[in-house]
Amino acid sequence: MQYENVDDQTNTLEGWVINKCNQWRDHYDSNYSEKFDEYYRLWRGIWASEDTMRSSERSRIISPALQQAVESAVAEVEEATFGRGKWFDIKDDYQDQQKVDIQFLRNQLDEDLHYVASRKAIAECILNAAVFGTGIGEIIAEEITEFKPATRPVMDGAMQAVGVEEAQRTVFKLRPVMPQNFLIDPVATSIDEALGVAIDEFVPMHQVIRLQEQGIYTNVSITQASPDVDLEPDQDFTIYNDDKVRLTKYYGFVPRELLYANNEEVKLLAEEETSEYVEAIVVIANNGTLLKADENPYMMQDRPIVAFPWDVVPSRFWGRGICEKGYNAQKALDTELRARIDALALTVHPMLAVDASRLPRGSKLEVRPGKAILTNGNPSEILQPFRFGSLDSNTFNQAANLQQMVQMATGAIDAAGIPGSINGESTAAGISMSLGAIIKRHKRTLINFQEAFLLPYVTKVAHRYMQFSPELYPVRDYKFVPSSSLGIIAREYEVTQLVQLLQTMSPESPMYPMLIESIVDNMNLSNREQIIEGLRQVNQPNPQQQQIQQAAMEMEMTQKQSTIQNIQAQTAEIMSRVQQNSVETELLPIEVMGKITDPEEVDFKRRVELAKLLLKERDIEANNEIVKAQMRSSDASN
Repeated sequence: MQYENVDDQTNTLEGWVINKCNQWRDHYDSNYSEKFDEYYRLWRGIWASEDTMRSSERSRIISPALQQAVESAVAEVEEATFGRGKWFDIKDDYQDQQKVDIQFLRNQLDEDLHYVASRKAIAECILNAAVFGTGIGEIIAEEITEFKPATRPVMDGAMQAVGVEEAQRTVFKLRPVMPQNFLIDPVATSIDEALGVAIDEFVPMHQVIRLQEQGIYTNVSITQASPDVDLEPDQDFTIYNDDKVRLTKYYGFVPRELLYANNEEVKLLAEEETSEYVEAIVVIANNGTLLKADENPYMMQDRPIVAFPWDVVPSRFWGRGICEKGYNAQKALDTELRARIDALALTVHPMLAVDASRLPRGSKLEVRPGKAILTNGNPSEILQPFRFGSLDSNTFNQAANLQQMVQMATGAIDAAGIPGSINGESTAAGISMSLGAIIKRHKRTLINFQEAFLLPYVTKVAHRYMQFSPELYPVRDYKFVPSSSLGIIAREYEVTQLVQLLQTMSPESPMYPMLIESIVDNMNLSNREQIIEGLRQVNQPNPQQQQIQQAAMEMEMTQKQSTIQNIQAQTAEIMSRVQQNSVETELLPIEVMGKITDPEEVDFKRRVELAKLLLKERDIEANNEIVKAQMRSSDASN
């Protein structure tokens, strides 16, 4: 198959790949190279002549405001990701009731990632994203020899020999990639949708020779690469040009017939395929020597590259980092500081206006303590101190305002500078409002990092271990989730809110221990887990105390029941007496009237008996009210 509008050299696989990489390199150099170099210098504090804003500028100072913003923002993301130790988790399906296997897999993967120092590599990728706008990492497979101390019995077990055991194992490392060493299809916005991606960099020659000896690379002659400053990580240093090989590793689609051009059997099978491109891995040395060309060997057919933008730029792969956000404010701040220092040199150092015609011939005019200046005539007429005036005091306020503009643009600030930097009045309400906006920006970057970089990296590494170490990693469809938490500023802010909420409730409240546990959980303490476990044990009820409390409650219930029964018995006795008195009252007037013959005496006796009956009825009603009051108080206590 012939390709139009290409040179003859693209008829080979290495020529096709290098041609694509050259086109992508031209696009990167014309759009991003100079910007990224300046971002790197501003972050490192390295002065360059092209960074000056005025032709008369003499000072070379670079303000550390942008450096502080980068380090603060990176520290927030790192703390939120790795601050609790456990930075990822694995979820199994709901139908699986045995959770032991998922715990074993998570612990094993965490141990393997710790063995290859993944946290250090991830932290470097986060730093690259903050400086350049995009963090890129390559997942490389490496077969290593692991040495373990061991003992073996000798002389029929009478003695033990101490030595070292060797074991071969395959590990997968994350290697950060600088933006000038990464090439991608310009029309792509992600790794997966690009035609391909390439890593173009210098590597030590001995690494290539070792891989050739292991049979990974083709055993061909390799020469020293020609120097190229654009590929170096620090372009302001003197470059070491010896024993280096320019290695181009391409991951992506390549024409099928070019991949199998040298294998006739596979070429005949490839011609039957309908797809024109095939996913492959191609390694080329010094822009022309093919070292490796194979189909993608990974079972998921994914590319071993992970990348994420610090802030997403729509329809573009390269993101927007901290240096790009604070670039204009940083340049203005540097210009202000340099202008002040240049003006300070003119106002502080002494200068003289001299009549040169009245100086001795050949004299060297210097101004220093104890210096004798020879003049032909009166020195007060020949020498005159010369000053440009005083320095404008407004430059102090202007520099402070520009520094606040850098913090405003980047959203990065340290906790120590919160009261005076994010809010002019350090009130609690003002700090809370300002912190809320800052935390939202950090949370936005953290979620972007997790979704685009952290989870794909852990997933790809797990799939590779499933493929190459199935005895330790059973092949199943696991779901990986991040276990990140809040950053330092967000945690301090949350602790403050929890403490304020704690002051509004009583220690006897059931929510009080839960709030204390939440406060301790947000603290960065070395023994945080032990403190939380101690709080939980203290809050758990004591069995002996529970038995004592239960016995006391039973005794109290028994006492209340006996009191109620006593009141009920007294009430029944009173009611029986009331009935007996009412019967006696009805019979008494008849009996009295039968004994008395005088009508007046009968009427008098009748009135006396009625008065007595009224008094008894009042006593009975009073007793009834007392009984009812006792019953109500007993019900209320129950």
